[in-house]
Amino acid sequence: MSEIIERPMPTPDAATGPYWAAAHEGRFVMPRCNDCGKYHFYPHPLCPHCSSAKLEWVAVSGCGKLYSYTVVHRAPSKAFADEVPYVVAVVELEEGPRLMSNLKGCAPEAAKIGMPLKVAFRKLSESVTLPVFEPQ
Repeated sequence: MSEIIERPMPTPDAATGPYWAAAHEGRFVMPRCNDCGKYHFYPHPLCPHCSSAKLEWVAVSGCGKLYSYTVVHRAPSKAFADEVPYVVAVVELEEGPRLMSNLKGCAPEAAKIGMPLKVAFRKLSESVTLPVFEPQ
């Protein structure tokens, strides 16, 4: 009998719900401040640059570059055992914010700081889709 291993899933809340909903639809969005015009990530109820509450969710390019990364060779749990080795990446988006994600479509040894990336989407369940990045 095969053991079913549950993978940890994101838990959308009031601040992050629009991000996860858009990802599930294959769209990549970020909060942008209507006062200072800057984007930010991780979503907050106030702009981390100017403290304004005048925020809106805006579609962004989904393009960026590999800012930093690590290769995971030892799965943190049984849920990830079939995926090792994999790349955990910090992506610097064209719009400015950096976010943590996974690098897909690229062998771990081919990952290079500064390489151009674009967003892709990985459906994990009927309700959860993760933004991941792949080489351009």
